[in-house]
Amino acid sequence: MAQTIGQKLSSLRGDRSQREVAEAIGISVSALSMYELDQRIPRDEIKVRISNFYQTPIGDLFFAHDTHEM
Repeated sequence: MAQTIGQKLSSLRGDRSQREVAEAIGISVSALSMYELDQRIPRDEIKVRISNFYQTPIGDLFFAHDTHEM
């Protein structure tokens, strides 16, 4: 089963605190928490910042990949 966006973000955060990551990205702790709980999807500008912070392609974080072959 594929991970949700929130699960991916929480997994990438690892041992870092939400406060540490939120401050580095420039968002509130409550916003990061909502993203990790799948209660909100970040705006595109925030997606770019999250992607840059985790050094992970935006597509890998925020878009489902179809595993079916054509």
